Amino acid sequence: MRAKLLEISLFGSCIVRSLEPGAFEITGKKHRAIFALLATAPHGCRSRTFLQETLWGASCYDTGRQSLRRALSDIKSAMGPYYSQLINTNNSEVTLDLSNVVFAGQPGQGTFLEGLDVPAPLFEEWRDSVRANPEQIHALFRAPTSALPRPPVPTVTVMPLLSIESNPELTILGDWFAEEICRSLSRTNLLAVISHFSSRSLAGRRIDIEVIRSKLKVDYCVAGSIRQINDEVITDVDFLDAETGRILWTRQFSGKLNDFISDAGQGLTNIVTSVGNAIASDTLRYVRGRPISEIADHKLLMASVSLMHRSTLRDFAKSRELLDEALRRSPRSAEVHAWRGKWHVLSVINGWSSDPAKDTKSAVGSTTKALDIDPENAFCMTIDGFAHNNLLRRLDVASNRYEIALDQNPNEALSWLLRGALYAFQDSGEQAVHAVDKARKLSPIDPFRYFYDCLSATAYLAAEDYEKALQFANSSLERNQRHLSTLRAKIIALHFLDRTAEAKEIADELRRRQPTFSVEGYMNAHPAADYQVGQNAMRALRAVGF
Repeated sequence: MRAKLLEISLFGSCIVRSLEPGAFEITGKKHRAIFALLATAPHGCRSRTFLQETLWGASCYDTGRQSLRRALSDIKSAMGPYYSQLINTNNSEVTLDLSNVVFAGQPGQGTFLEGLDVPAPLFEEWRDSVRANPEQIHALFRAPTSALPRPPVPTVTVMPLLSIESNPELTILGDWFAEEICRSLSRTNLLAVISHFSSRSLAGRRIDIEVIRSKLKVDYCVAGSIRQINDEVITDVDFLDAETGRILWTRQFSGKLNDFISDAGQGLTNIVTSVGNAIASDTLRYVRGRPISEIADHKLLMASVSLMHRSTLRDFAKSRELLDEALRRSPRSAEVHAWRGKWHVLSVINGWSSDPAKDTKSAVGSTTKALDIDPENAFCMTIDGFAHNNLLRRLDVASNRYEIALDQNPNEALSWLLRGALYAFQDSGEQAVHAVDKARKLSPIDPFRYFYDCLSATAYLAAEDYEKALQFANSSLERNQRHLSTLRAKIIALHFLDRTAEAKEIADELRRRQPTFSVEGYMNAHPAADYQVGQNAMRALRAVGF
């Protein structure tokens, strides 16, 4: 194992020094504050702008920039050859290599940064927020993942399908069918799925929903039977509310015995999709008209996310209210902070924000908090990339975040989807199409399909397959007719298909939905503005009168 180089103590007196006795020690207040800010950032990385404003104030950019440059120069002189092994800088960011750092002390063992009084309002605000909740940086001290709170989401179990005839071959097929449903459901971060082994342990000749609810502590249950008629295998699947025993839906799938496994794909997809849609719909019915204080924890997040992706501003505003309550109840849930970040991103890109600069700051702040809590969470990493891509136009940072997320979880559907959009923005049409196609296959449960279809349309625009782009745009608008990005994608596809009259009709619809829209504003904000796909969009939008 490689020897560590740097010791940092954050609780009690702030100490920053070499682990090699006598090599160096950082003593200046703002110099130590730089290390504290870097050490508590996701992957040890902060933007130069953040460091400048936090430590020297936002009033004079040039003064802050020069002060930060001088401070880094002082640190480099103090550390000598160790500097290049620990600190990496470029024109926009400063990064501390956390793999070379040992953290002394623990949250609760002394006051956070005791005695480090830097006369800068933003630094004091940040320091005091950590003092109020020091556990938010617990990940630095290698707390086990199990110490993190479970996301407040609905819990589902999938029981093996029972063979009516006690046929051993059908019993095996029924168990396999349930395991595949379980595996597909587990790909979404909006559900907690009981392992198939745990569900199998309660399998018997009959389903006792009270036993399942009490033993597995679940909110929903997938159960059913499997039978054979001649050479055909028939499955009957029920989806149950575990609290009431109410059947929310039933589905049937059949296939030839010899080809059942190879033929079952579409049946499995339909069942998994139906589970996601049913839970989203059931949750929205549950919260409608109910005082927020009476909404169960596991319903809050699902309802807020569902409303976040609906087509009206009223639903979007209600989503924020539910998210705020979810955060109040689960302040250390990384996923809730990440969803809050996505809310702010959507507020800006949907044209609903009254203060885009403030929402941009809130989005990045939320995703940073999520990664502070759980630095290895692929979903949180993905939403952080989403914010950097769509709000800050930092395509390099977004690409890095998606790559890390997919290294951590190759089945993170949203990472594949947003990576596909990023490829599209950079004129890599073939790679974009591959990524979005993979995303759709990995996320059959997603009840927010319009978003996947919208970004799929964007990928096919980059690949210049305008017929396919139009198909996905239409599919997206069937689910959310108000989505502005999809309307723009449809205009672009119709323009390049020489269907000018139809493109102008959609342009009129876009004007009604977003009266302030202009090509200039769009190009100033869009990450693809400097690429061919962005130039194509500009030509199409101007051609229909914008």
